[in-house]
Amino acid sequence: MSPAAPIRPPARASAPAYRRLSVEERRTQLLAAALTLFAHRAPEEVSIDDVAEVAGVSRPLVYRYFPGGKQQLYEAALRSAADDLEQCFAEPPTGPLTERLGRALDRYLAFVDEHDTGFSALLQGGSVASTSRTSAIVDGVRRAAADQILAHLQVAEPAPRLRMMVRMWITAVEAASLIWLDEGKQPPVGELRDWLLDQFMALMTATAASDEQTATALRAALALERPDGCAGALARRVLPVVGDAAHLL
Repeated sequence: MSPAAPIRPPARASAPAYRRLSVEERRTQLLAAALTLFAHRAPEEVSIDDVAEVAGVSRPLVYRYFPGGKQQLYEAALRSAADDLEQCFAEPPTGPLTERLGRALDRYLAFVDEHDTGFSALLQGGSVASTSRTSAIVDGVRRAAADQILAHLQVAEPAPRLRMMVRMWITAVEAASLIWLDEGKQPPVGELRDWLLDQFMALMTATAASDEQTATALRAALALERPDGCAGALARRVLPVVGDAAHLL
């Protein structure tokens, strides 16, 4: 009988090869960690050590990519968040206007919900990390939102009255978002969205009464609305109220 073959230990699974992240991948990783922290804490409450811990890297590595420290990291994270916010109002230019704005508001309010503390610190401007650069980033988001809305209204060269009306509404959306956070995210987000849509249509109607450019844009928008949509529901709620004021005519 031939000698038994020696028993060999089972082969050990080889450890996965370590993959070094590229510069862009590492930067994206650090920004994601920073955004997670800035979303739920005021900037002054976040340290470089906190970012390093969430990212699973060393403090010196964070400084290697962001030698300006927390301020540079905050501004980069803010720019990344601003890019996401600017995309909220990007919608294909088809269908009823209120449905397009409704989808845009859904994305915007979802961002507010996800980045509650950071959103409040950002818009209220009370953070020690606020600078002229951060203010410019925030203002850029507002201007981008206004441009998107005017594009939905198919107005290439808005006159001051219409442009001011759109910017007023964007300011109202921001203010309502902050109050919503302060009120414990009440009313439900769907109700807040519909109320903000009602405000937009009401502002358009009031402005159209004294501005022909807005009136033209409003007539074109209403032509696309559905009777069972937001504009139709608002008209049915408002007409009885307006009827009570017939003596003013």
